[in-house]
Amino acid sequence: MSASASHWRSYLGAIVSHERQRLEHFQRAEDILLTLLEDVHARDPRFLVDYARNLEAFEFALCTSEDAVTVEVPLRIDGDALRVLACWPGDAPAGHCLGLGTCCLEVPSPGTDLEDWTSTVGVMEQGGGMGCLVPGKVLQHLKELLVSAIVRCQRLFLFQPGDLSAENLQEDAMELSLLIRGGWKTIRFDIVPVVRRRQEPLWLKGRQKDRGFPEGSLWRATEEAHFVPASAHHWRSSTHLPILKLLRAVDTLKGHRLDSLRLLNQLRSQDWGEEGGKAGITFNHLKMVLLWSTELFPCPEDWQDLEGSVYRLLVILLRCLATRHLPHFLHLEENLFRGEAPDFASLYRKVESFARDPRRFLHFHFGLPARTDSWQTDPGTQALLQLPTEDRSYWDTAYFDILLSQFQVYRIQDSTRHSAMSQLFSKIQREIPQQS
Repeated sequence: MSASASHWRSYLGAIVSHERQRLEHFQRAEDILLTLLEDVHARDPRFLVDYARNLEAFEFALCTSEDAVTVEVPLRIDGDALRVLACWPGDAPAGHCLGLGTCCLEVPSPGTDLEDWTSTVGVMEQGGGMGCLVPGKVLQHLKELLVSAIVRCQRLFLFQPGDLSAENLQEDAMELSLLIRGGWKTIRFDIVPVVRRRQEPLWLKGRQKDRGFPEGSLWRATEEAHFVPASAHHWRSSTHLPILKLLRAVDTLKGHRLDSLRLLNQLRSQDWGEEGGKAGITFNHLKMVLLWSTELFPCPEDWQDLEGSVYRLLVILLRCLATRHLPHFLHLEENLFRGEAPDFASLYRKVESFARDPRRFLHFHFGLPARTDSWQTDPGTQALLQLPTEDRSYWDTAYFDILLSQFQVYRIQDSTRHSAMSQLFSKIQREIPQQS
């Protein structure tokens, strides 16, 4: 059953109405956090205070769930002078697995005031005796400084009792978690030290540069590499802020791109989240789906109405759930579903049931998720969605246009796109066995 335009607008309006209040909560909690970080900087100037928190506030306002806010603390280091040494599986200690982009950061020479943060032990003896920056040492020092800052601020009554909790600080965690109260809402901040370094423009592996995005936005988002702790001895490349920069760039475009993310994220928090010990769809997954949809549907006509905009994200999400493969927007070789154990069949059923009958879900509830156990998936649509991921023609506009037509929401009058759909559909008919 299709939902009327008023249903879509009403649901979205209720979501947006809470964003201003969420932003006020964030700013109050941020003031406390900045007070602590300023104290840390005063004790050790190698930890810098980054006052430009607009991207984190932007993300917090968008996300309806209680996800932690990642806060990067830049190190006062000439990142361009560091040598990046790629790590290999054999470099990992027994029982540990190194992820993509894991590396060591070699300090160029002595006398850089980093001696207490470096080591030449074990796998880091790769640089002719020169030391490598050890994230475990940096984290431990930052943790000690944060604890001292908390004690001092409490002694000076710079914030009220109950405004802050450090009980989540863990010895072996790769981030330092603080719970800070902003108004009546408590926000979790995950603090991570970061080394920033200029890098070459992003290589998109044959993809059209800036397709669907404002000109130059991909370059601006990725001109700097961000290295955060991956383990006690290794760093990893982080795309957290580059992805937020791209989201901010998408927000400058006309249409309902960000509205679609808001709406699907509310559904995620109500119906598509973790259930029965199984991981669910996360806000990070949906952010990646939005970036892909922006590239794959670059025409402004695709984003004119809210319903059609939401379906452009839905068809990409369904494809990823059906194939159990969600490629990272900036690193195609990385599958964001790898290493997780969601119930793909259950999640697929929930998302498809919404796509087939959105009116049933476009309301707020605070109890159990809507039941989809009895929902029968459409075999024709599922066959389309399970075409091989190796064929790049099944990750292109024409393919997703065909999926939009399956849900009867394709309304674009473009002869070139119609022709591309027809050609691809002929190919698909030869590959998919005829349904009996």
